[in-house]
Amino acid sequence: MTRVSVRKTYKLYIGGAFPRSESGRTFEAESQNVARASRKDARDAVRAARAAFPVWAGMTAYNRGQILYRLAEMMEARSSDLERACSGRGEVEAAIDRVVWYAGWADKLAQVLGSSNPVAGPYFDFTVPEPMGVVAVLAPGEPPLGGLISRVAPAIVGGNAAVVVASETHPVAAIEFAEALATSDLPAGTVNILTGFRDELAPWLAGHMDVNAIDLTGADGGSTELEQLAAENVKRVVRSSADAQSPWEISAFLELKTVWHPIGL
Repeated sequence: MTRVSVRKTYKLYIGGAFPRSESGRTFEAESQNVARASRKDARDAVRAARAAFPVWAGMTAYNRGQILYRLAEMMEARSSDLERACSGRGEVEAAIDRVVWYAGWADKLAQVLGSSNPVAGPYFDFTVPEPMGVVAVLAPGEPPLGGLISRVAPAIVGGNAAVVVASETHPVAAIEFAEALATSDLPAGTVNILTGFRDELAPWLAGHMDVNAIDLTGADGGSTELEQLAAENVKRVVRSSADAQSPWEISAFLELKTVWHPIGL
């Protein structure tokens, strides 16, 4: 009997599951059939991220760091699949190292970004970083895995949940990465990955009233329109690079809250 090779259809990753697009549409990229997300899929992803946000943000910083270390382990276990979806072992190793690097910052953010402020009065005055909520990320087109990790890791390490629009031309690495996410102990919905046409999805996410920030690093054009849409609910707009690695990348997705407390006698 002759075996017939069945081509894999790469699905979306929403709420910890791998659904097909509600529209039933696919597109071909990298000689693979890939789900083409619709606006409803994006809306479902935002809803999943909003539900996951209090769970993820409510964990201790140490616990979030441990889960991200576990994610790096799951990426290592799937490294051969990831290598086939990007530029090879070097990109995969760099992406894993970057997840580990950001995981190490999880329980250090309050000390580095926060402060105890001198005030003229009988008060303690503390500034502490807090997550913003739901972050939409337009992942860079290249490198397909490294660029995605460079933007997603700093968005979630501080407690945010993310909705990611993967590289339109090289989306397979994002879904292979999603399979590592699904086995990493990350709460379902903390990271949601959409594949499809960026021009179709980005404006809708930029204008969504339940998205608190948008990362336009992967926007190839039309960012002025996206900024205008983001202004409707005063979203924070972030831009960086596909290879950035810094604690200040994390701070871009955090709010600083200052608390006053009277000194007891």
